[in-house]
Amino acid sequence: MFFVDKDISTDIIDERTKRKVLAHDDEMMACHLYFKTGSIGRKHSHSNTQICYIIKGRFEFDLEGDTRVLTSGDSVYIPSDAEHGLVCLEEGEVLDVFTPERKDFL
Repeated sequence: MFFVDKDISTDIIDERTKRKVLAHDDEMMACHLYFKTGSIGRKHSHSNTQICYIIKGRFEFDLEGDTRVLTSGDSVYIPSDAEHGLVCLEEGEVLDVFTPERKDFL
């Protein structure tokens, strides 16, 4: 199954954050997120397992109270139901991969 970028709609999350749902099926989903400086991904948790890969930019990432600054090339594994959130320190992009897919994003 192919997912061509020009055919994928962009979801506006808020005035500083956008998301594109990339390739996915019931078992896995990839999302490309775009953050402007100051954007906040509020702390939350979900039953999906997640990997977050920093494509570019700088982010303060909080995983269960462990806070780190992540930059291009860094990644984090987020277990199911772990509380996490981020603050964008420098405009950037993130690739999120979920298993299973986030049905609430569709």
